[in-house]
Parts: sequence; structure tokens; C-alpha cells
Amino acid sequence: MKENKAIIKHVFPGGNTPKGFVSFYDNILFQEEANKIIIIKGGPGVGKSSFMKKISEYFFNLGYDLEHHHCSSDNNSLDGLVIPKLKVAILDGTSPHVVDPINPGAIDKILNLGDYWNEEKIRENKDKIMNINKEIGRLFQKAYNYLKASYVIYKSAANTENLAFDEAKANFKANNIINSIYKDYPIAKKLGKDRHLFGAAITPNGLVEYLNTIIGNTKKIYMIKDSPGSSAKSIMKKIYKEALIRGLNVECYHSPIDIDKIEDIIIPELDTAITVVNNYHKACVSPTNILDFTSFFNKAMYKHLKSEIDRDIKLFDDLLQKAIVIIKEAKKAHDEMEKYYIPNMNFKKINELIKDTIEDILSIEKNS
Repeated sequence: MKENKAIIKHVFPGGNTPKGFVSFYDNILFQEEANKIIIIKGGPGVGKSSFMKKISEYFFNLGYDLEHHHCSSDNNSLDGLVIPKLKVAILDGTSPHVVDPINPGAIDKILNLGDYWNEEKIRENKDKIMNINKEIGRLFQKAYNYLKASYVIYKSAANTENLAFDEAKANFKANNIINSIYKDYPIAKKLGKDRHLFGAAITPNGLVEYLNTIIGNTKKIYMIKDSPGSSAKSIMKKIYKEALIRGLNVECYHSPIDIDKIEDIIIPELDTAITVVNNYHKACVSPTNILDFTSFFNKAMYKHLKSEIDRDIKLFDDLLQKAIVIIKEAKKAHDEMEKYYIPNMNFKKINELIKDTIEDILSIEKNS
């Protein structure tokens, strides 16, 4: 029997952040590159994630590499599936990441799993469903308020810690990395393309990451160790911008704590990854190069500020954990609402739709 060497990359297309829910769903598969984007509509418990998982299993067994795009509000559920070789994506198109067709028929196709539910039975629980929906919205808004407050404290810790940081020395060392990565790549006449996602997420199970699936197979891995006040934010932005002006395509994975900060960069053409390591972001990989930004602190000054920094970090951690507890409560409420849908779904018909969708996807390769 032939060994299946297919791999699955696990990412997050959206995230719970201090700015609320932030979506990179338009980066899952770009319209201009896609053969087909299938958008699934329907309520909670209708089987959207299971639909994608069954199709994923089928194509994985055929040897196709895949991307699993996880839900940040339930990291065991899928919000998206990509089959890169076939340039096909399947997306959950419901709230809070509403996705509508851009090029219907030509690229986009809608599957409405609401066609397979018993509406009369669901309507019997209308008031309960509406109340739970309101409670979920309230809980997420509360969680986002805690995350927003936590970020203010995080920035306070960063600003204090940064007083002891020798940024000039860090930039000098970081420039060596840039020269090492791009030494054989001059400025190109055409810009490269950038794709943005999350490699980690704030979930009901805490901070969850699948970074080893994103960068684990990369040949060359640069690791930058940082902290709030010795942040690699500016250098990571420079690394990604330098790739683009050299005509190289990049994948950028953002922090859910500071969404403007890129914490992982993949440059497929160079088989190279750059990852940031700190207390909230750690990739279980073996780096080929390491740069420790935390070594550029003035030790005497840092020692003087340490107790103040520690108090801020503790408060940040407490607020982050409170947000996670509330997101967990929201998931419980969501699970409760699913109970009003699951018994009223015709899953036999949905399984038939899965088979039809697989045939639809397979026809793309046959016709290409």
C-alpha cells in the first residue's frame, strides 16, 4: 500500500482580539487564483464543520495536501477547508464572518444547509433560540471589552520595558538577518503577493496555536526571541515588505493580542520561515538561526523597572484569562443552541450533498 505523505496545515482565518472579531476570510483563497469557492450557509448545529471534515478526509486519503482553517470560538471546528492543488476552498459563510459570493457561478457557489432542516420544529423554540443568540452576543462583547482593556495594560508594560531596550543594537543585528535572507534576490519589477492569517488564536481553550504545521517543514527557520518591550514588530514588518519588493510571495501570520504585529512569516520560494518567540507565542520547531532581542536590554535599568513591568504583565494575564473564561461561556451557550437544530436536520440528505460536492470538486481536476 502506497504511503500517504499528504500534510495538513492548521491555521485560523479569524480571531478574537482587542479590536473585536477580526477576519482574514478574504485571504483564505483569493478570487483571482480560485477554481471554485463553495460558501456554506446555515445555522448552528447544521453540520457545516462536519461537512468540511468529511470532504477533507476524502481528499486527504487521495494524497492531497490540505489547509484546515479553524474557528477561533471553537478550535475543534472548521470555518474553512482549502485544497491548494485544485485551488478549491469551502467556507463557513455565516456570522460573525459573513461571506457572500463575489463572482457567483464563475467562482463562487452557495450551499444552503438550511434547505435540509425542519423549519416548523425549529420555530417551536424560536424564543429560546433568540434569547441564547442575544446572550452569545453579550458574552462576546464582554470578552472583547476585557481583551481591549488587557491590551492597554500590555502596551503599558511594553512602554515601560522599552525604556531599557537598545533598539539601535537590535536593528543592527536584525539587519544581518535581512541581508542573509535576501542576499541573492534583487529588487524585482513586479511585487510579490502577501497572504494574511492567524497562526494562533484566543479560544475557549486558551491561547491555541498550530505553528508546527505552518513552519515545521520549512528548511530554514529564523527565530527571533522578543518580549512586549523588545518587540520584533517593526523588523517583522520590514522582512515581509522586503520580500514583496523582491517579487517573492509571503504568508504572514498575525498576533491575536496585537493584530498589527506579524509573528510568523513564510517565504515558500526560499523555503524559509521567520518566527517570533515569547511568552504568548512559541513554535515547537528547531531553528537554524536565533536572534535574542531580550539580550539588548540595559540590565541595570531593567532591574530598576522590573517590579513595575511584572505588575502590568500580571494584570494583563489576569484580564486575558477573564476574556478566555467568557469566550468559554459563549461556546457553552452556542452548544446549547445547537441542540435545537441538530435533531431537526436531515443529515442523510446532507451526506448525499457531501458526495455530490466531492464529485463537483473532482470534476475540476478532470477538466483541467
